[in-house]
Amino acid sequence: MNAYYRALRRLFVNGRSLMLAYDQGLEHGPSVFNAANIDPNYILNIAFEGRYNAVILHHGIAEKYFRASKCYGGVPLVIKLNGKTNIAKTEPYAAQVCSVERALRLGAAAVGYTIYVGSRLEAEMLREFSQIVEKAHRSDVPVIAWVYPRGHDVRNELESHLLAHAARLGLELGADIIKIRYPNDVEDFKWVVKSAGLVKVLVAGGDKQDDAAFLSKVHGFMSAGASGMAVGRNVWQHNQPLKMTKAIKRIIFENAGVKDALGEMG
Repeated sequence: MNAYYRALRRLFVNGRSLMLAYDQGLEHGPSVFNAANIDPNYILNIAFEGRYNAVILHHGIAEKYFRASKCYGGVPLVIKLNGKTNIAKTEPYAAQVCSVERALRLGAAAVGYTIYVGSRLEAEMLREFSQIVEKAHRSDVPVIAWVYPRGHDVRNELESHLLAHAARLGLELGADIIKIRYPNDVEDFKWVVKSAGLVKVLVAGGDKQDDAAFLSKVHGFMSAGASGMAVGRNVWQHNQPLKMTKAIKRIIFENAGVKDALGEMG
Protein backbone atom coordinates (compact mmCIF):
# COMPACT_ATOMS: atom_id res chain seq x y z
CA MET A 1 0.00 0.00 0.00
CA ASN A 2 1.48 3.36 -1.01
CA ALA A 3 1.74 6.48 1.12
CA TYR A 4 -1.38 8.07 -0.39
CA TYR A 5 -3.66 5.18 0.59
CA ARG A 6 -2.08 4.94 4.03
CA ALA A 7 -2.78 8.66 4.54
CA LEU A 8 -6.40 8.26 3.44
CA ARG A 9 -7.01 5.18 5.60
CA ARG A 10 -5.62 7.03 8.61
CA LEU A 11 -8.75 9.21 8.57
CA PHE A 12 -11.14 6.26 8.83
CA VAL A 13 -11.91 3.26 11.02
CA ASN A 14 -13.45 0.41 9.04
CA GLY A 15 -14.43 2.87 6.34
CA ARG A 16 -16.14 5.34 8.67
CA SER A 17 -15.05 8.65 10.13
CA LEU A 18 -16.03 11.34 12.62
CA MET A 19 -14.16 14.63 12.28
CA LEU A 20 -14.39 17.64 14.59
CA ALA A 21 -14.68 20.90 12.65
CA TYR A 22 -13.48 24.21 14.10
CA ASP A 23 -13.16 26.30 10.96
CA GLN A 24 -16.33 28.34 11.57
CA GLY A 25 -14.66 31.32 13.21
CA LEU A 26 -13.34 32.73 9.94
CA GLU A 27 -16.79 32.89 8.36
CA HIS A 28 -19.03 33.61 11.35
CA GLY A 29 -16.63 35.39 13.70
CA PRO A 30 -16.92 35.20 17.52
CA SER A 31 -20.73 35.15 17.36
CA VAL A 32 -20.71 31.32 17.31
CA PHE A 33 -18.52 31.05 20.43
CA ASN A 34 -18.94 31.38 24.17
CA ALA A 35 -16.32 31.98 26.88
CA ALA A 36 -15.24 28.32 26.78
CA ASN A 37 -15.25 27.34 23.10
CA ILE A 38 -13.67 30.55 21.84
CA ASP A 39 -10.43 28.99 23.11
CA PRO A 40 -9.04 26.54 20.52
CA ASN A 41 -7.53 24.49 23.33
CA TYR A 42 -11.07 23.64 24.48
CA ILE A 43 -11.88 22.15 21.07
CA LEU A 44 -8.55 20.34 20.76
CA ASN A 45 -9.18 18.72 24.12
CA ILE A 46 -12.57 17.47 22.89
CA ALA A 47 -10.91 16.09 19.75
CA PHE A 48 -8.33 14.26 21.84
CA GLU A 49 -10.63 12.98 24.60
CA GLY A 50 -13.32 12.06 22.08
CA ARG A 51 -10.84 10.20 19.88
CA TYR A 52 -11.93 11.92 16.71
CA ASN A 53 -10.61 10.70 13.36
CA ALA A 54 -9.45 14.24 12.56
CA VAL A 55 -9.75 17.86 13.65
CA ILE A 56 -10.37 20.57 11.03
CA LEU A 57 -8.69 23.96 11.51
CA HIS A 58 -7.57 27.01 9.58
CA HIS A 59 -3.82 27.42 9.34
CA GLY A 60 -3.46 30.21 11.91
CA ILE A 61 -5.01 28.14 14.68
CA ALA A 62 -3.10 25.07 13.54
CA GLU A 63 0.17 26.98 13.79
CA LYS A 64 -0.46 28.53 17.19
CA TYR A 65 -2.29 25.72 18.99
CA PHE A 66 -2.17 22.29 17.35
CA ARG A 67 1.50 21.35 17.74
CA ALA A 68 1.44 22.16 21.47
CA SER A 69 -1.80 20.25 22.07
CA LYS A 70 -2.50 16.66 23.12
CA CYS A 71 -3.80 16.07 19.59
CA TYR A 72 -0.35 16.41 18.02
CA GLY A 73 0.76 12.96 16.94
CA GLY A 74 -2.58 11.42 17.92
CA VAL A 75 -5.44 13.15 16.09
CA PRO A 76 -4.90 13.79 12.38
CA LEU A 77 -5.02 17.44 11.32
CA VAL A 78 -7.05 18.69 8.36
CA ILE A 79 -6.27 22.24 7.28
CA LYS A 80 -8.91 24.22 5.42
CA LEU A 81 -7.25 26.02 2.52
CA ASN A 82 -9.90 28.58 1.62
CA GLY A 83 -12.48 30.72 3.33
CA LYS A 84 -14.61 33.86 3.47
CA THR A 85 -16.54 35.92 5.98
CA ASN A 86 -20.34 36.21 6.02
CA ILE A 87 -20.15 40.00 6.16
CA ALA A 88 -20.06 40.80 2.45
CA LYS A 89 -23.40 39.93 0.83
CA THR A 90 -21.97 39.11 -2.57
CA GLU A 91 -21.94 36.04 -4.77
CA PRO A 92 -20.35 33.28 -2.66
CA TYR A 93 -16.65 32.77 -3.26
CA ALA A 94 -14.10 31.43 -0.79
CA ALA A 95 -10.59 32.42 -1.80
CA GLN A 96 -7.55 30.27 -1.09
CA VAL A 97 -5.90 31.52 2.10
CA CYS A 98 -3.33 28.77 2.70
CA SER A 99 -1.07 26.83 0.37
CA VAL A 100 -0.72 23.05 0.31
CA GLU A 101 2.95 23.51 1.16
CA ARG A 102 2.22 25.53 4.31
CA ALA A 103 -0.42 23.02 5.38
CA LEU A 104 2.11 20.21 5.11
CA ARG A 105 4.70 22.15 7.11
CA LEU A 106 2.09 22.52 9.85
CA GLY A 107 1.55 18.76 9.92
CA ALA A 108 -1.66 18.37 7.92
CA ALA A 109 -2.73 14.80 7.22
CA ALA A 110 -5.26 16.13 4.67
CA VAL A 111 -6.39 19.45 3.21
CA GLY A 112 -9.85 20.81 2.48
CA TYR A 113 -11.42 23.36 0.17
CA THR A 114 -14.98 24.68 -0.24
CA ILE A 115 -16.64 24.89 -3.65
CA TYR A 116 -19.94 26.77 -3.88
CA VAL A 117 -21.60 24.82 -6.67
CA GLY A 118 -23.80 27.12 -8.73
CA SER A 119 -22.09 30.36 -7.70
CA ARG A 120 -21.35 32.70 -10.57
CA LEU A 121 -17.75 32.55 -9.33
CA GLU A 122 -17.78 28.75 -9.47
CA ALA A 123 -15.21 28.59 -12.28
CA GLU A 124 -12.53 30.26 -10.15
CA MET A 125 -13.10 27.78 -7.32
CA LEU A 126 -12.99 24.83 -9.73
CA ARG A 127 -9.67 26.08 -11.08
CA GLU A 128 -8.17 26.56 -7.61
CA PHE A 129 -9.44 23.22 -6.38
CA SER A 130 -8.00 21.34 -9.36
CA GLN A 131 -4.58 22.87 -8.71
CA ILE A 132 -4.83 21.91 -5.04
CA VAL A 133 -5.66 18.30 -5.89
CA GLU A 134 -2.67 18.08 -8.20
CA LYS A 135 -0.26 19.51 -5.61
CA ALA A 136 -1.66 17.53 -2.69
CA HIS A 137 -1.73 14.19 -4.49
CA ARG A 138 1.84 14.76 -5.64
CA SER A 139 2.70 14.72 -1.92
CA ASP A 140 0.36 11.76 -1.18
CA VAL A 141 -2.03 14.00 0.79
CA PRO A 142 -5.81 13.37 0.62
CA VAL A 143 -8.12 16.23 -0.35
CA ILE A 144 -11.57 16.94 1.09
CA ALA A 145 -14.03 18.98 -0.97
CA TRP A 146 -16.72 20.93 0.88
CA VAL A 147 -19.36 20.95 -1.90
CA TYR A 148 -22.31 23.23 -1.18
CA PRO A 149 -24.91 24.38 -3.74
CA ARG A 150 -25.09 28.12 -3.13
CA GLY A 151 -25.36 31.31 -5.13
CA HIS A 152 -27.65 33.59 -7.14
CA ASP A 153 -28.88 30.77 -9.37
CA VAL A 154 -29.52 28.30 -6.53
CA ARG A 155 -33.06 28.52 -5.21
CA ASN A 156 -32.93 25.60 -2.76
CA GLU A 157 -29.56 24.59 -1.35
CA LEU A 158 -30.94 21.20 -0.23
CA GLU A 159 -32.53 20.23 -3.55
CA SER A 160 -31.55 16.62 -4.14
CA HIS A 161 -30.48 16.96 -7.78
CA LEU A 162 -28.16 19.85 -6.87
CA LEU A 163 -26.64 17.88 -4.00
CA ALA A 164 -26.13 14.92 -6.33
CA HIS A 165 -24.46 17.21 -8.87
CA ALA A 166 -22.22 18.61 -6.12
CA ALA A 167 -21.28 15.08 -5.03
CA ARG A 168 -20.48 14.10 -8.60
CA LEU A 169 -18.36 17.21 -8.99
CA GLY A 170 -16.18 15.99 -6.13
CA LEU A 171 -15.61 12.69 -7.91
CA GLU A 172 -14.95 14.27 -11.30
CA LEU A 173 -12.40 16.73 -9.88
CA GLY A 174 -10.37 14.20 -7.90
CA ALA A 175 -11.56 14.70 -4.31
CA ASP A 176 -10.92 11.80 -1.95
CA ILE A 177 -13.66 12.82 0.48
CA ILE A 178 -16.59 15.20 0.13
CA LYS A 179 -18.38 17.11 2.87
CA ILE A 180 -21.96 17.87 1.94
CA ARG A 181 -25.29 18.79 3.54
CA TYR A 182 -28.08 16.29 4.20
CA PRO A 183 -31.50 17.00 2.63
CA ASN A 184 -33.37 15.20 5.45
CA ASP A 185 -34.55 12.48 3.09
CA VAL A 186 -32.90 9.04 3.19
CA GLU A 187 -33.96 7.98 -0.31
CA ASP A 188 -32.81 11.24 -1.91
CA PHE A 189 -29.49 11.02 -0.12
CA LYS A 190 -28.87 7.49 -1.37
CA TRP A 191 -28.67 8.97 -4.87
CA VAL A 192 -26.29 11.68 -3.63
CA VAL A 193 -23.99 9.02 -2.14
CA LYS A 194 -24.19 6.92 -5.32
CA SER A 195 -23.33 9.99 -7.41
CA ALA A 196 -20.06 10.33 -5.46
CA GLY A 197 -18.85 6.92 -6.64
CA LEU A 198 -15.75 5.81 -4.73
CA VAL A 199 -15.42 9.16 -2.97
CA LYS A 200 -16.15 8.98 0.76
CA VAL A 201 -19.17 11.07 1.77
CA LEU A 202 -19.15 12.99 5.06
CA VAL A 203 -22.13 15.08 6.12
CA ALA A 204 -21.87 18.58 7.55
CA GLY A 205 -23.22 18.95 11.09
CA GLY A 206 -24.65 22.43 10.51
CA ASP A 207 -26.29 24.71 13.07
CA LYS A 208 -26.86 23.58 16.66
CA GLN A 209 -30.01 21.46 16.94
CA ASP A 210 -32.03 19.65 19.58
CA ASP A 211 -30.30 16.39 20.56
CA ALA A 212 -33.03 14.07 19.29
CA ALA A 213 -33.42 15.91 15.99
CA PHE A 214 -29.69 16.00 15.43
CA LEU A 215 -29.15 12.30 16.18
CA SER A 216 -32.11 11.40 13.96
CA LYS A 217 -30.34 13.28 11.17
CA VAL A 218 -27.13 11.30 11.81
CA HIS A 219 -29.06 8.04 11.73
CA GLY A 220 -30.76 9.09 8.49
CA PHE A 221 -27.66 9.87 6.48
CA MET A 222 -25.79 6.84 7.79
CA SER A 223 -28.75 4.69 6.70
CA ALA A 224 -28.38 6.24 3.25
CA GLY A 225 -24.76 5.11 2.94
CA ALA A 226 -22.68 8.04 4.18
CA SER A 227 -19.24 7.29 5.62
CA GLY A 228 -19.62 9.63 8.59
CA MET A 229 -19.65 13.31 9.35
CA ALA A 230 -17.67 16.43 10.11
CA VAL A 231 -19.38 17.98 13.13
CA GLY A 232 -18.70 21.26 14.87
CA ARG A 233 -21.32 23.34 16.65
CA ASN A 234 -23.52 20.39 17.64
CA VAL A 235 -20.58 19.15 19.72
CA TRP A 236 -18.55 22.12 20.93
CA GLN A 237 -21.62 24.32 21.55
CA HIS A 238 -23.15 21.45 23.53
CA ASN A 239 -22.98 21.57 27.34
CA GLN A 240 -21.86 17.92 27.32
CA PRO A 241 -19.63 17.65 24.25
CA LEU A 242 -18.05 14.31 25.10
CA LYS A 243 -21.41 12.68 25.79
CA MET A 244 -22.70 13.97 22.46
CA THR A 245 -19.54 12.61 20.84
CA LYS A 246 -20.28 9.15 22.28
CA ALA A 247 -23.87 9.34 21.05
CA ILE A 248 -22.78 10.21 17.51
CA LYS A 249 -20.17 7.46 17.53
CA ARG A 250 -22.74 4.87 18.58
CA ILE A 251 -24.64 5.56 15.35
CA ILE A 252 -21.68 5.98 13.00
CA PHE A 253 -19.47 3.13 14.17
CA GLU A 254 -21.92 0.74 15.85
CA ASN A 255 -25.05 1.20 13.71
CA ALA A 256 -27.05 2.04 16.85
CA GLY A 257 -30.53 3.49 16.69
CA VAL A 258 -31.46 6.99 17.83
CA LYS A 259 -32.93 5.78 21.13
CA ASP A 260 -29.74 3.92 22.06
CA ALA A 261 -27.62 6.90 21.06
CA LEU A 262 -29.73 9.25 23.18
CA GLY A 263 -29.08 6.91 26.10
CA GLU A 264 -25.47 8.09 26.05
CA MET A 265 -26.67 11.58 27.00
CA GLY A 266 -27.76 10.30 30.43
